[in-house]
Amino acid sequence: MIRYNWTWAFLGLLALGLRVLAGLFPELTDQFYSRTLFPAIRNGIDLSFGYLPFPTVYLFLGLIIGLFGISLRRFFGVEGGKNRAKYLLQASANGMGGLVFFFLLLWGYNYQRTPIFQQLDLQPKPLNLEQLTAEMELTQRLASMDRGRISQDTTALTELMEYSDLEDLVRATMQENLEVLGLNFTGRPRTKEFPPEGFMRRLGILGIYFPYTGESYLDPSLHALEKPFTIAHEMAHSYGVTDEGEANFIAWVVCTHAEEPVLRYTAHLLLLRYQLRDYHGMDPEGAMQWIKNLPSGIIQDLISIRESNEAYSPISLELSRKSNDIFLKSQGVKAGIKSYQQLPMLASAWRQRMVKGN
Repeated sequence: MIRYNWTWAFLGLLALGLRVLAGLFPELTDQFYSRTLFPAIRNGIDLSFGYLPFPTVYLFLGLIIGLFGISLRRFFGVEGGKNRAKYLLQASANGMGGLVFFFLLLWGYNYQRTPIFQQLDLQPKPLNLEQLTAEMELTQRLASMDRGRISQDTTALTELMEYSDLEDLVRATMQENLEVLGLNFTGRPRTKEFPPEGFMRRLGILGIYFPYTGESYLDPSLHALEKPFTIAHEMAHSYGVTDEGEANFIAWVVCTHAEEPVLRYTAHLLLLRYQLRDYHGMDPEGAMQWIKNLPSGIIQDLISIRESNEAYSPISLELSRKSNDIFLKSQGVKAGIKSYQQLPMLASAWRQRMVKGN
């Protein structure tokens, strides 16, 4: 007689029930999960798997393949079609339940925390053309100054520093400047390159945080001027920030407060790209004129980034966007993939706050 154990299926359902409660009481989620349990998980991962020199997602994949092999062997060891069907149902339910349980325990309950911009008392609002123009002028001036500190040559910047040094620099900058935001994140998160080169970008992914290993990964083929900000963005996720717009915002604030002009410039450049996209939506001809009047060095950098992106175009950009949009909305991010585009509003709100604070 076969005994059917439904433990992981039950734990998955229990975790989903707690997720509903966490969403109803975000302040308690902040207190007991995001500020107590999750930092312990974060530090535990960083003090163990964080020191491994390779992406630990390989270990996770090995574990999944091993468990699948064991389940498959047991499946064929069961006698009778009815018993095999029951075992298949049980194994599938336990597998899904285990994935749900560990996803929520290791990171996912952060989706139910109080949004960062609410904790910071920011009130981002859509910008009209006049406001956006003023924001772009400021961003361009700051970008021009920091690019001049990096190089007086107007040819595109395609090489900055070795990846390991860049990761250490971004992490140190995050730890030094998070207090600017009044956030008490702890840990030493890793963001590793995930080979083969171009694989993630073909899937429409520049970087990704993987909760089951506590690490984030980015494509090695990413342009040198996109890597610093992407690392900072993914490290924000590592600290428990789930909203894409908030991760962009934290990365922008941290990088623009960095001592190194490389980090400041890449952050200004990323914000400028988002602002130009918004400007183009309001005034396409004006946006093209804006681009033509940019300093030569910035223009060459933008062209170089565009060419890099075109060299690794996604297999199906629409499928990638749609799947990401569905996932984000299923986790309570109402804006879905549009949350990425909130940076100009959040940056403007932050700048206004800084002016009032001074």
